[in-house]
Amino acid sequence: MGAADKDVVEEILLGDLNEVGEIADSGEWASRHSVDHGVLCDVIKSLSGFELVDSKELSRESWFLEREGEEYVENGSAEMQVFLAVPPEGITLPDLKAKVGDKLLNVGQKNAMKNGWIVMQKPLMKRKVAEAEDIVRSQLVSIKDGQEVSPDVIKDLKKRNLIARKLWKGYEVCKGPKYALKRSKPATDVTREMLQTGAWKEQEFKAYNFEALGFPISGGYLHPLLKVRAQFRKIFLNMGFEEMPTNNFVESSFWNFDVLFQPQQHPARDSHDTFFLKTPATTVELPEDYLQRVKTMHEVGGHGSIGYGYDWKREEAEKNLLRTHTTAVSSRMLYKLAQEKFVPKRYYSIDRVFRNEAVDRTHLAEFHQIEGVVCDRGLTLGDLIGVLNEFFGRLGIKKLRFKPAYNPYTEPSMEIFSYHEQLKKWVEIGNSGMFRPEMLLPMGLPPDVNVIAWGLSLERPTMILYNIDNIRDLFGHKVDLEKVKSNPICRLGI
Repeated sequence: MGAADKDVVEEILLGDLNEVGEIADSGEWASRHSVDHGVLCDVIKSLSGFELVDSKELSRESWFLEREGEEYVENGSAEMQVFLAVPPEGITLPDLKAKVGDKLLNVGQKNAMKNGWIVMQKPLMKRKVAEAEDIVRSQLVSIKDGQEVSPDVIKDLKKRNLIARKLWKGYEVCKGPKYALKRSKPATDVTREMLQTGAWKEQEFKAYNFEALGFPISGGYLHPLLKVRAQFRKIFLNMGFEEMPTNNFVESSFWNFDVLFQPQQHPARDSHDTFFLKTPATTVELPEDYLQRVKTMHEVGGHGSIGYGYDWKREEAEKNLLRTHTTAVSSRMLYKLAQEKFVPKRYYSIDRVFRNEAVDRTHLAEFHQIEGVVCDRGLTLGDLIGVLNEFFGRLGIKKLRFKPAYNPYTEPSMEIFSYHEQLKKWVEIGNSGMFRPEMLLPMGLPPDVNVIAWGLSLERPTMILYNIDNIRDLFGHKVDLEKVKSNPICRLGI
């Protein structure tokens, strides 16, 4: 029944109340007006909410016939069907069973014999009376017709699963304090037109429900990357590291490549691998004395190095780009350290870098790099391995292997591998090395100062921790915000 039908029922109900004052039983009223009682109850609830009517809930217990009870009304009770199947001359039990079936025989034979209707005189089942009255069927008919029956009858029929209880609910209805022949819809807001015409003075307004709950407050949620980043940051700080400023997404090629002793013809500096800026295309200021030392190191070498032996171009170094690694930040910090009285330092950074590469399940054009740098006198490869074991051990990664590798600005260099318990194989988790003298000495650092460094991405460990197999589900416009709300707390290490 639709809204229009409810409106009709409401109109008839309010009209009846105007004439008779009250309705004692909604069930009887619904039957008299051929109205669905469920629809009538909905209308009464709605009118009660607006105080057009007052209602009192009624409830009655009644009984209805189960499927077997309905069959007994139609065909007679089981005992009567068995009695009628026994001819006056008698019948063998197998023949009687074939005549009425197993289920009917099991129930009907017992009750018919209990009633004294039939008797077993082997090998025949015979009648004891010529006729019998089907009392059970009569009781079921009375219940179906809504007539009263005794509690003992109810108990017997319920025990035989022939009837079941049904609770009926209805209403007693009378006029409410705001009764009217027709409901007027109260306004919820004061409109501009009401104020202009003065209609608000006569308008009925819906009352405020001060106990109603408001919308749940939805605060901010931490992205999985931020949670893992916080854990990495805590590990660095606990190990005595100082965070480097990483707010410059735009760098010059000089700080991003040249000071790292990366030749200008290196493939990584190609536009296919790097995002170069159109505006501003070049940097406006570089430290001239340092620039000349870097230029000399590239062209002819020094301090025992032969350099690369090519014509180094300033215009190439001045090109602006989106930094391809946070090592550009490390180079600035080391240069700044060299201009002061040297003291050992431990630096770290976690921030975004950019690479001009194809996007797939494991690669994006932008991602986060984690970098750690230790600067001190007399550092060796053994110190690097020791720091790496300590760092990754705090992440819960105990099994490490190191493989020799090549990087333009580190020598020696090592790729870092860890045993993945789920994949049952060794996987690469980072890169590391000792910064070359060709990078450090032009900065002005003392000759006996060495720098060890390592780096890894933030996305890969986060994907492993949160069981994400596509990086685009973790970072970018396809991220599921509901997953950000419900993701668990990240805990690394011990």
